Amino acid sequence: MSRFGSLEPDLIQNGGCTDIYFLRSQAVLEKAGVNPHVVLEVSVASLPSGFGILAGLDSVMELFSGKPVTVSALPEGSIFFEGEPVLMIEGYYQDIARFETALLGFLCHASGIATAAAHIVSLAAGRPVYSFGSRRQHPAIAPMIERAAWIGGVAGVSNTAAPDGIPLAGTMPHAYVLSFDTPESAWAAYAEYADPDVPRIMLCDTLSDEKTEALAAARIGCSAVRLDTPRSRRGDIRSIIEEVRWELDTHGYQDVHIFLSGGITATDVAALRDIVDSFGVGGAIANAPVIDFSADIVEKNTQPIAKRGRRSGRKQVWRLQNGSRRILPFTEAPPAGAAPLLIEVIRAGRPVVTVSTEESRRRAAEEMQEMRRMGEMRIKGEM
Repeated sequence: MSRFGSLEPDLIQNGGCTDIYFLRSQAVLEKAGVNPHVVLEVSVASLPSGFGILAGLDSVMELFSGKPVTVSALPEGSIFFEGEPVLMIEGYYQDIARFETALLGFLCHASGIATAAAHIVSLAAGRPVYSFGSRRQHPAIAPMIERAAWIGGVAGVSNTAAPDGIPLAGTMPHAYVLSFDTPESAWAAYAEYADPDVPRIMLCDTLSDEKTEALAAARIGCSAVRLDTPRSRRGDIRSIIEEVRWELDTHGYQDVHIFLSGGITATDVAALRDIVDSFGVGGAIANAPVIDFSADIVEKNTQPIAKRGRRSGRKQVWRLQNGSRRILPFTEAPPAGAAPLLIEVIRAGRPVVTVSTEESRRRAAEEMQEMRRMGEMRIKGEM
C-alpha cells in the first residue's frame, strides 16, 4: 500500500490486487496438477443505457503485456451491446486467473464513465459538455476518469492530471469570488489578470440574484456567465435561466453565453439544452455506474464449455453491410461482406496494436453518430 490509499502499479501488474478466491483456487489447481488451456470471454448481460462505449483497453494491454496469453478485443471506443463479447483471452488458466479482478476493474470502470459521457454528450445535441467531476473522484484515478470522459466525447476536462492532449476547462470557485470585497471586483481582477487564453466566464450566483450578477458581469466584459446555483436553492431552474437570458438580451448582451453547472444530470441536459450554451457535468460522469462485465470460460482444451446462462464456444461479432451486427461461432463462415469486430491486440504476450486515446475518441463519436442514424432508419421503417 502506498500513500493516499492507492496501490503501487507493480502490485497490480503482478496480480497482487485480486479477489482472494482466485489465489485460493489457484493454489489448489497447482497441487492437483490442473491447468487447462481456456478461452475467457468478457461480456455484459444488461446495459441500462441500451449500449456501452468500450474504454480501459489501454490498461488491459499493459496488464497482459509480457504474459503468455493472446487477447482479442473490440477496438477501444467501440459501441457494444448486451450479450456481445467485447474481449477474449486465450491461454492457460493459471496464467490468467489472478488477473481477472484487475481486468474487469479496468474495463468496468472506464467503460461506465465513457458510456455516461457519450450519453450526456448525445443529449446535449451539440452543446459542449465538460467533465467537472474532480472533487467526486479519488485523485489517484483522475487520469483514467478524465481519459474515459474524453473518449466519451466531452469537450474538455477540469483535472490538471488529465493525460496530455486533453484540453483543460474551468472558471472560478465561489471561494475565489468571496476572497474579494464584491463579486464585481473579483470579476474585474479575473478579466485583467487571468491568462489571455482563458475564457472570461464569470461565476454569477454567489451573493445575490443570478440575473443581477449576470448583468453586472456582462457590464465588466465576459464571454459567458456560469450559473452553479445549488440544487437546494434553485426552485425552477429553467425559469431562472430564462430570466437571465431575457435580461442579458434586453440589455444588449446577446453574445454572452450561459454555462450551467452544479449537480447537472443527464435529465437536466436534455431538459435545458435549448436555453443553455454549455454544461459542466460532475458526478453524473465521474461517478457513473460501472458496466457490469463478467469474464467466463467458454472453451476448455479446444472444446466448447460454459457455465449455465452463458453460450459456450469462442465467438466473433460481425458488422453486416446494412450496419447491423451478428454474433456467430468463431468457426462459422460470416455473412457476405461482413466485417469482424473482435481483433487481436496481444499475441503470445506481445502487443500487436497501439491504443490511441484520440483514435478511441474519434471511433466513439463516429459509432455514436452511426447508431443514431440506424435508429432514425428504424423509426422511418427503412430496415
